[in-house]
Amino acid sequence: MSDKPPACVPPDAPPTAPVLDPAAVRAKLGATDYPEPFRAAVAGRLRKRLGNPLGITNFGVNLTRLEPGAASALRHWHTRQDEFVYVLDGELTLVTDAGETVLRPGMCAGFPAGKPDGHQLVNRSDEPATYLEVGDRSAGDEAHYPDEDLRYDSVTDLFTHRDGTPW
Repeated sequence: MSDKPPACVPPDAPPTAPVLDPAAVRAKLGATDYPEPFRAAVAGRLRKRLGNPLGITNFGVNLTRLEPGAASALRHWHTRQDEFVYVLDGELTLVTDAGETVLRPGMCAGFPAGKPDGHQLVNRSDEPATYLEVGDRSAGDEAHYPDEDLRYDSVTDLFTHRDGTPW
């Protein structure tokens, strides 16, 4: 994939341009702020942040591809931020406290803020899978990771152990 945007999106387009070709957005493979012991889970995640170049600030919109074996994130839930996913292609397994559900193209799932039910998507198929993820950016959010000794505080922008000690 070229680093140059296609001709339909001028390279000098203002960040609030109303139209964006996702091909013009650089994808980040495995990019994460997780502390080192947790980074491998998302190594096969390729994410394009679509909302940022359009000047959207109240919520995030990502086009995400998971390679076989990759996860969207560690299983987690948010105290103040809602999340929504919509599967575009491939097959993903949604893992929650209730168990596992296979999501296919056209299916979606939502995760209301403040509901302590950890969730993640995992690609257990032999083919890549792509989905759209939308999440709001409410201030003061915390992310909790029920399967790990991990917590994220958006106010301090730090990952800590559950007891609050830094990683």
